[in-house]
Amino acid sequence: MMIQVILFGYFLTCVSGDGVADVVLSCTLVEEGVGVDGMGGGSQFRRTPATLILRDVPVAPDQSLETLTPFVPPSIPDPEAILLEAKVSSPQIPDAHVLLHADCNEQEVMCELSRYSPHGPQEAQEATHFLVSLSVEGGEFSTAFILQTSVVERDQSTLIQNKLGLPLSPSGTLLTEVIFLVFSHIKSVSAPLRGDVLLYCGFRQQETPLAQEVAVEWRLQHRGKGWKVFEMKTRLDDAEGSPVVLAERKGSSVDASLVVGQGDASLTLSRLKVLDEGTYICTVSLGPFNAQQVIQLHVTQPPEVSLSEEKFVLKTDPPQTLSCHCSKYYPLDAQIEWWSLSPEDSEPKLLLDQGSLSSHRQHGDGSYSLSSHLSVPSSVSPGTRLTCRVSHQALDAPVSLTVVVESPTQGSYWWVLGFLIISVLFFHQVMT
Repeated sequence: MMIQVILFGYFLTCVSGDGVADVVLSCTLVEEGVGVDGMGGGSQFRRTPATLILRDVPVAPDQSLETLTPFVPPSIPDPEAILLEAKVSSPQIPDAHVLLHADCNEQEVMCELSRYSPHGPQEAQEATHFLVSLSVEGGEFSTAFILQTSVVERDQSTLIQNKLGLPLSPSGTLLTEVIFLVFSHIKSVSAPLRGDVLLYCGFRQQETPLAQEVAVEWRLQHRGKGWKVFEMKTRLDDAEGSPVVLAERKGSSVDASLVVGQGDASLTLSRLKVLDEGTYICTVSLGPFNAQQVIQLHVTQPPEVSLSEEKFVLKTDPPQTLSCHCSKYYPLDAQIEWWSLSPEDSEPKLLLDQGSLSSHRQHGDGSYSLSSHLSVPSSVSPGTRLTCRVSHQALDAPVSLTVVVESPTQGSYWWVLGFLIISVLFFHQVMT
């Protein structure tokens, strides 16, 4: 059973209350270890099973509390077990109710926690901090938050957690509270080339402010390189908003009034380019604490599809060429197929001869173009429908363009015959 818990990354039990429930998650405590064979180089990470109990998670009004199983702490506290108990009523974790449905939806909950050291000089205090990263696979839920341990009155009967060296509550849990969190309801977003996009990132802090100055930084990482996109510093007690802004990328912005009023540090990018694609890291710093969210941005552009001929009239000459042009799309992969439907067939058939493909052509804006050239023999039956079908990830469905093969018209036949007779007579006159 324990193997199954670790494999899926979570188990889930809840205890009901007045519109709230407790969520129990199987997590991993990540610690930086020593290098190979105990040497200093090549640091590794040690991973230890841990349990996180989120107290007072709001339950939607339509959620039945009767189906929730009560969480029961160990009857005998175990100093070896790592059980972190966290109050999440203030600040609340947005959309935390999705954790209640993850088990039924067969979604994996990823939960990692590690020790956290606040930045800058700190006053002597007994509190210890942990950074928790929590996300739901296949769902738009992701958050990172700082836990601060609560004061536990120690006496001779107080148990100490063996690995962490911290005092436990009488029920054997490590009492903590959420003091700061950064979250996003999107993990990946696609946006059109030359369009605009909003990358969502929000933050919350406890009722007693940790600090009044907040810093927001957005960075982009792509293909092994990273650079700063946007940076802002402002004060939460400044209603008018007098931020210090450094926009490295032209057309990038964060609304300072939303940062102050709603804890919304979302980044807007206008006139997207191919170079804007990659992994965006939103870092929000509040006093000595900071946390991050990661969002993938995919730039896309559907292809423009056209045929070289609007009408395709058979000729008696060598095989004619019909071209299908797939223009200005992104990313690179596009598939072109040729289909045929003759008057004798009831269903279109994929042609065995798919013609020849041109090389990919890249334009100045980073988009691509590709052409397919189909050789059409004179033996093809008039009335046959030739279809070019293009598939690309920016398309909701494949694009198909069709041309009907036509036989030469009677008028064109006599015109060609007359042209040949005149040509013969002309050369005869020249020769004589």
